[in-house]
Amino acid sequence: MNSRADLLVIDPPPVPKVPAWARARGVVLHDADAAYAAGSALNSLDNLVRQDFSWAGAWRQRLALRNAAAAVNLSGRREDESALRDTHFLRDPGADPGPSGHLLMAWRRMASRTTRCDEEMVRPVAEQHFALHWDDSLTEVLANGADMMVSSRPAPVLAAEIAAAVYRARPDAELLGIWLADMLLAQKFRWPVPVPLLMGQVSSLAFKSGEHRKRIRPGGEGWGRAVLLAYATAAAEACDLGIELAQRAATLTAVVPKLRAKGSGDVIKLLLSDDAVPGSWSSPKLSARGTRRLFDRLGELRAVRELSGRSTFRLYGL
Repeated sequence: MNSRADLLVIDPPPVPKVPAWARARGVVLHDADAAYAAGSALNSLDNLVRQDFSWAGAWRQRLALRNAAAAVNLSGRREDESALRDTHFLRDPGADPGPSGHLLMAWRRMASRTTRCDEEMVRPVAEQHFALHWDDSLTEVLANGADMMVSSRPAPVLAAEIAAAVYRARPDAELLGIWLADMLLAQKFRWPVPVPLLMGQVSSLAFKSGEHRKRIRPGGEGWGRAVLLAYATAAAEACDLGIELAQRAATLTAVVPKLRAKGSGDVIKLLLSDDAVPGSWSSPKLSARGTRRLFDRLGELRAVRELSGRSTFRLYGL
């Protein structure tokens, strides 16, 4: 049986895009306008998620990287997306990724797990990746979050409320609260896997207020409107990224019949399911040397990009 046959997709459906008229522009002064923008953009994103495109894994992990880089920046560290990618994919097995690497792992876990939001699932993330001491106040917030799910209020409103509730209970858990906001949003939309969105917008103008453009903290004045605008922008950007990756994935899958290496189908699937694949990756079917030759071939066919900019320890992705 040809392991590459299921990679050939004929006439995939178009990727939903947020139209220009539905995108938030300039200063938005009214909550109703912010809610309209968020609703329109999230509707397009919902349609994208439900298509379950072959490249959805890579798309979610690319968004996870973007959001983790924003979290690292907010926490006062300097690693950018490229440095975080290197830390994750090139560290020795079992090695501690460090504080910034743990933040990336938190958002990568979001992008590859179910939308369950109970203590059994959230507490390990809080303790391992956010370095938080778990206490009864966080247990109570999660319990209240479960009650929110039966509410008829819009998903982004509930997301704003859970982030604010975490910050009120534990100001040191602000990043976890923003992480949980996306989890609750996904749960409300009944998505099979969450989509990292909100953290990537925390440094945007939507979260700035006053003459000195101070950042709005969760639950502070204007927080609800800021979250609505942030989701409007994040959803539009996620759809734009989806359109870009769909084009790259189409190029990649189109060259599958030209590949002769055994195990090449596994590499193609990895490229479609993750942000990057190390050039030294190997499997029982394909040696590290074979993988390097395969990536050289894919590069010649312009079907992958080298993401590190290095001549050694290379990383490849859509």
